[in-house]
Amino acid sequence: MPGRAAIVAGCRTPFARAGTVYREMTAVDLARACVRELVERSEVDPAWVETVVMGQVVASPKAPNLAREVVLGAGLPVATPAHTVNRACASASQAIADVASAILAGHATCGIAGGAESLSDPPILVGRGMRRALLEASRAKSLAGRLRPFLGLRPRDLAPDAPAIAEPSTGLTMGQSAEKMAKENGVTREEQDEIAWRSHVRAAAAANDGRIPAELARVFVPPKYEAVESDNLVRREATREALAALPPVFDRRHGSVTAGNSSPLTDGAAAVLLMEEERAKALDYEPLAFIRSWAVAAVDPAGQLLMGPAVAVPKALERAGITLEEVDLVEMHEAFAAQVASNSKALGGVHPDRLNVMGGSIALGHPFGATGARLTTTLANEMRRRGVRFGLVSVCAQGGMGFAMVLER
Repeated sequence: MPGRAAIVAGCRTPFARAGTVYREMTAVDLARACVRELVERSEVDPAWVETVVMGQVVASPKAPNLAREVVLGAGLPVATPAHTVNRACASASQAIADVASAILAGHATCGIAGGAESLSDPPILVGRGMRRALLEASRAKSLAGRLRPFLGLRPRDLAPDAPAIAEPSTGLTMGQSAEKMAKENGVTREEQDEIAWRSHVRAAAAANDGRIPAELARVFVPPKYEAVESDNLVRREATREALAALPPVFDRRHGSVTAGNSSPLTDGAAAVLLMEEERAKALDYEPLAFIRSWAVAAVDPAGQLLMGPAVAVPKALERAGITLEEVDLVEMHEAFAAQVASNSKALGGVHPDRLNVMGGSIALGHPFGATGARLTTTLANEMRRRGVRFGLVSVCAQGGMGFAMVLER
C-alpha cells in the first residue's frame, strides 16, 4: 500500500505588483523559472517526476495548459504528463491535492504541484460585434469580403473587454463582497487595519531574517535579464496611522475596506515537490511535512462570498481527527482583512500568534493561481523550524468556495 504524501521542497518567485517588474513576462515564463529552481535546489532527478499539476485562473488562450508548458520548458522529460486546474484562488492548493491523490492511490511516487499568474498579461477580449466581424472576415475569400463585416461596427464594438474580478452570478466584485461581509459580521475598520499592519510587519521581519529569501527563486527578466530577487509589495515602514488614513474603496461613504487592508493584484509563481513517504526515504529526502487531510466546501456567493474556509476547515480537521486547538500554525489566505476576521470569528477565533506568522497575502501579494503553493511552502518550512506537529492552510475562492489542508510533522 502507498504511504503518506510528503512535501519535500518548495519555492516561489518573488511576488510583484502587476504591471511592474514582470510586465514583459507571461505566467508560463514565471512558472518555468520557479519549477526549474525547484528541481535544481531539491536535486531531484527530472526522470523521477511522474506528474505535474499547476493552477492558473486567468489563462492565456495561447497556452491554456500551463502545466504542460512548464514540463516542456523547465527541463523535465517530455513524456511527463501534466494538467492545469482552476479552483480560483485555491488553484495551487487543488494542484497539490491532485498530486497527493495520485500518490495516495499508488498512481505516482513523485510529482510537482503549484501555480502561476500574470495579471500584467491578461487576455484582453473584444466585444461581441467585433468578434462576429472577425469571424466573418476570416471566412471571406476576397479583400472586399474581408472588409465588409467591419463596415457596420459601432464605436462601442471597438471597446476591449478585459477580465473582471467579479462574481458572474451576482455581479459584485470581490471587494464589494468583502465590504458586505465586514458590515454583516461587525468587523471594524480598526480590526482590518490591524490585520494588514501585522501582515506587513511580519513579512518585513521574515524578509530581514532570511526566512522569506530562503523560499525565493531568482527571476531574470528580459530584455536585459536583470535579476528580481525580492518581493516588491511589502511596506517595511507600514504604520497603523498610515493605514488608517487610506480612504475606503468600495463604499466611499460608509465603507471600511481600503487598498491597504486588501491584497493587491500580483504576478508570481510557486511550486512544491511531493513524494510518497517510502520513496522519499529511499532517496534520502527528509520531508518538511506530510499531508494529513484536505477538504473543499462552498457557500452561496450571494450571501457571504468569502466564507468558504469557515466550512472547509472543520471538514479538514474532522478528516484529520484533530481540533483547531491542536493546530500549532495557520496560514490563512488574506484576500481581504475583512475576510480573515470574518472566517476567524466563525471558526471560534484563531490566535494572532499562530496566524500568518511570516505575513500574508496583503503584504506579500496574491497571484491567484500560485497562492496555495506559497502558503503550503511557508507553513511546512515554519513547522520544521518551530518543531510543531500540526499546521493548517485555508484559502477562500471565487464562487463561494473554500479550501483547507492539514499538514503534519
